[in-house]
Amino acid sequence: MEHNNRPQGRQKYVTNNSKGTARRGEGLNTGPVGSSNRPGQQPPVSEGQRATRGTRSRSPLVGIAALLVLLLGGGGGLFGSGVLSGDGGSGTGESYTYTQPYTSPSSSTSSSSSSGSSSSISDYYSSYFSSDSPYSNLLPNSGGSSSGGSGSSSSSSGSTGTASTNTNSSAVDTAVASGARAKRTQIYGKGLDNVTVMVYMCGTDLESKSAMATKDLVEMTNAKYGDNVRILVYTGGCTKWNNNVISSQQNQIYEVKSGGLQPLVSNAGTSAMTSPDTLAGFIQWCAKNYPANRNELILWDHGGGSVSGYGYDQKYPRSGSMTLAGINQALKNGGVTFDFIGFDACLMATMETALMLDPYADYLIASEETEPGIGWYYTNWLTKLGSNPAMSTLDIGKSIVDDFVSTCASQCRGQSATLSVVDLAELAYTAPAPMKAFAESLSEQIGGGKYSTVSAARNGSREFARSTMIDQVDLADFARRIGNEEGQELVSVLKSAVKYNRVSSDMSNAYGLSIYFPYRKLSQVDKAVSTYDAIGMDSSYSQCIRDFASLEASGQVASGGASASPFDALFGGYSGGGYSGGYSGGGYSGSSSSYDMDALSSLLGSFLGGGSSYSSDYGISDFASSFLYGRSMSTADTVQYISDNHFDAADLVWTTNSRGEQVVMLSEAQWSLVEGLDLNLFYDDGKGYIDLGLDNVFDWDEDGNLLAPTDRTWIAVNGQPVAYYHDVTADGVISGHIPVLLNGERADLLVVFDEENPRGYIAGARSVYLNGETETVAKSLIELEQGDKLDFLCDYYDYEGNYSNSYYLGEQMTVGAVMEISNVDVGEGPVSICYRFTDLYQQHYWTPALVG
Repeated sequence: MEHNNRPQGRQKYVTNNSKGTARRGEGLNTGPVGSSNRPGQQPPVSEGQRATRGTRSRSPLVGIAALLVLLLGGGGGLFGSGVLSGDGGSGTGESYTYTQPYTSPSSSTSSSSSSGSSSSISDYYSSYFSSDSPYSNLLPNSGGSSSGGSGSSSSSSGSTGTASTNTNSSAVDTAVASGARAKRTQIYGKGLDNVTVMVYMCGTDLESKSAMATKDLVEMTNAKYGDNVRILVYTGGCTKWNNNVISSQQNQIYEVKSGGLQPLVSNAGTSAMTSPDTLAGFIQWCAKNYPANRNELILWDHGGGSVSGYGYDQKYPRSGSMTLAGINQALKNGGVTFDFIGFDACLMATMETALMLDPYADYLIASEETEPGIGWYYTNWLTKLGSNPAMSTLDIGKSIVDDFVSTCASQCRGQSATLSVVDLAELAYTAPAPMKAFAESLSEQIGGGKYSTVSAARNGSREFARSTMIDQVDLADFARRIGNEEGQELVSVLKSAVKYNRVSSDMSNAYGLSIYFPYRKLSQVDKAVSTYDAIGMDSSYSQCIRDFASLEASGQVASGGASASPFDALFGGYSGGGYSGGYSGGGYSGSSSSYDMDALSSLLGSFLGGGSSYSSDYGISDFASSFLYGRSMSTADTVQYISDNHFDAADLVWTTNSRGEQVVMLSEAQWSLVEGLDLNLFYDDGKGYIDLGLDNVFDWDEDGNLLAPTDRTWIAVNGQPVAYYHDVTADGVISGHIPVLLNGERADLLVVFDEENPRGYIAGARSVYLNGETETVAKSLIELEQGDKLDFLCDYYDYEGNYSNSYYLGEQMTVGAVMEISNVDVGEGPVSICYRFTDLYQQHYWTPALVG
């Protein structure tokens, strides 16, 4: 019998250089550093609070309340006193060793600037870039190239590094669907074109921590172009600019000219850059002072995709991001139509973004995935545009895409990259009808007892920024996996509208446009629906995601919330020692082989019906769950479907196979309901448990049964066991993260396992935002350098299951040329090991703990 329903695990390579597992120092009082990042797991309990432990006898209504908690998880006015109303010129196994290239590769290509640099930028270079500065190779005429690319040798042919070209767009598609509107931008040719490039640069922590904005500005100054191309940069949103030109006190406008930055407006006010009014004001100012027949707009910052939108202003974090509705408002008030609108930001190449932008631009250039920290490379395409202001928009887009993906391949190994050019005129004409038909077909499948089909397609689709649970997937891949006629028609129009698309070598099934589809958390459904209403998106898709989310939530409620943590398994009771312990007790609500239909009807009727007792009895507001009331499926049909399709956690017991091995035996039908499997290990240090995280390592016997672990090893860096959390497995690439302090700053190390490096390597690090600082997603901006200091972090629980504190794990490590990933023995203390199963409703269940 074939066993096709098993999750994919990573290979495990064991070395004998363990440094042991031990807490260091006093508690850090940070709150949990690991469990809060686990996809789908309940929010961490506060210090001293009892971790939720389910029991078979608990009230279903209490389960609903707990589950809903789990699921629904500045400055002055516009430009400040009219400062910008003046003219444009005013104002101022075996051991595996991998040598990580922590320092950026040097380039042999010189990058010279135009003559006559402005005095301000010259002062900036001389004072900021000393000979031993890490940015010394970014200076014009210095013989080095900027960090974002390889100078003029960065070819647009796509042959650099290990980048690949998606089969969707191996060449620019210049065809346009018959009936699509004419392009709004008219290109004259014959030397008659004038181009204004508006760069809205919200510097945020990308600049204050890593000088990423400064580096991109240097790339712009290295470009060559004449007076018929104007590059205007609006700066702000940052507490510290890593140069002595740009102010962190007020917003400003600069022109990139003559190899430098020339100030146009020294005080553009102090308003938040995530305010639509601020963006609209910048667009209006540019149009008034630098009119052109070709206008380009680039939004530079973090991005959060369709629900969260664009931007994080470090100076005004409470201002939130600029939602798609906010961007729509800004562009409408700005009064300019653009050749292209680009996002040098994460996750903004979405169907929702593209449909919203159609009234304002001809093309969208954006990334489906999180961007590596270096972002776009500006020198080449600006130089090409300067030499030919009549250059077609598609050729501009191709140059931007090629330089970006090729540069990321050479300088950001292990960090995925995507970038696409979308014809908004064609998309707006061809996509709405098949999109509506596809959404309606999904609702029909969900209502017709085929939720598992939709869930499986969603689970298998290319997902972006999965560890952040923003729930965005490639729309063409998702539609293809659904496999119906409506999906195939949608795939066809999407591939036609995406005129050029390239991805990194580790990325597949990314065709240029993603979409929000709820799966890992449901708290954003209502916000998404509200956004769709605001931007005029067809209601059929809103209905579709309501239907899916309400059935997923119902499946979770029917399980009584299952077990939201592994502590039921840890404290459920054991007999014997080592790995022979049996399981008795513990709480796995809803785990019987069949439901009491009357009780299930009552439970789901109460949950889905809401009513006056919804908030008063359960103590939960309905602000994030109104999608439950907009569903198409009746309560009776929901009850029947849940009864027919539920994971039976009662089968999660350790037994012995015919060869005397400990295994968990499930039927193929039950395995078909499993969408995730991870190993959870706790180390007993004599006073409590060190949580070492979740890793997708597991083995099967010849009958397809899950084997118990046979060793006491865990993932380590240079022999130091660490808390590691598996994030995503897709197309043979497995990634996860390790919570750390990097040079004293909170971050996650990014670990990648792929075909080329099955034993793994550290691809870099990403910043961690605390206390809901922003809903957008940071670029993978931090490259480790030799000499960096790493303090590994872990969460700690007492023997009653209370979160106690978070601690340093092991001794501080200095980053060197070799950073080895392997599995090592965790030490002499006892360990408790559970497997975590995730079902099609994204509910978690733990096996009984094995203690040894």
